[in-house]
Amino acid sequence: MKIVLPGGTGQVGNILARAFQADGHEIVMLSRQPQQGATPWRVVSWDAQTVGDWTAELEGADAVINLAGRSVNCRYTPENRRAIMESRVNSTRVVGEAIARASRPPRVWLQASTATIYAHRYDAPNDEETGILGGAEPNAPDTWRFSIDVAKSWERALDEAAITTAHTRKVKLRTAIVMSPDREGAFDILLGLVRRGLGGRAGDGRQYVSWIHDEDFVRAVRWLIEHEETDGAVNVAAPNPLPNDEFMRVLREAWGVRFGLAATEWMLEIGARFLRTETELILKSRRVIPGRMLHEGFTFHFPTWPEAARDLCRRWREEAAPDRAVKH
Repeated sequence: MKIVLPGGTGQVGNILARAFQADGHEIVMLSRQPQQGATPWRVVSWDAQTVGDWTAELEGADAVINLAGRSVNCRYTPENRRAIMESRVNSTRVVGEAIARASRPPRVWLQASTATIYAHRYDAPNDEETGILGGAEPNAPDTWRFSIDVAKSWERALDEAAITTAHTRKVKLRTAIVMSPDREGAFDILLGLVRRGLGGRAGDGRQYVSWIHDEDFVRAVRWLIEHEETDGAVNVAAPNPLPNDEFMRVLREAWGVRFGLAATEWMLEIGARFLRTETELILKSRRVIPGRMLHEGFTFHFPTWPEAARDLCRRWREEAAPDRAVKH
């Protein structure tokens, strides 16, 4: 297969590219800042806003997986909010425009979205059929409502391309946090807290963490490419989200650490300001389950967090670079 990855130079894109390259597929990444030096796949320049020579890469492609969008790991200043919103909406629109112009359009367009689109809740999990979209929660911080607006606008841009891209199947990837041992990824950051004795609960610890093991993420994307009957919104998450308190306890046990210092909300806010990020990333309850994939026959290799955490800790130790301390 030929797989085109707009915005694929981040962690998730590299996870997919490595896996599909190992399977023998042709990988083409579209990047606003093409990497210098050799890569195992081709990297083609685009501006994520306008059509250009890069559109030729979509001709006859088997799949386009659009991951473009400015990182949300930042303070939500007016400037950053504009960049977060525009980078997602504009890139989705221009991918749609390129597909509409293609004489041999891709068979499937997998469009990144986020599990954050669902409401902050503890009472029941959110699946695709009965889940509650967020934005109307009482007393929700403005930053949380902004994230919901971004997610809805992102998906709406895909919906608006439906008429002109009728020959290409479209899937919205409502993806949870992808856990992999890659440096500076979410798991690496959380494990760093555990290793330093700071891996206790965040806030009251009741908020649910939705996650997916990187191997299952790759398998899910591969499955979605192959299953031509599946389109629309799909939750790409492990079937067993769990509260933050339990999530961190399991991670400590997997690493072999008994104690983790808890962090109150005010401590998290100070830390977030220092790190120039937002507490939403850790305090919002994301209780999301993959209803459609389970119903349609997908099986997870890592359905629960304990087995996933043990595997990720093992791989982190094995793959740790020389400058990464591996002692407790």
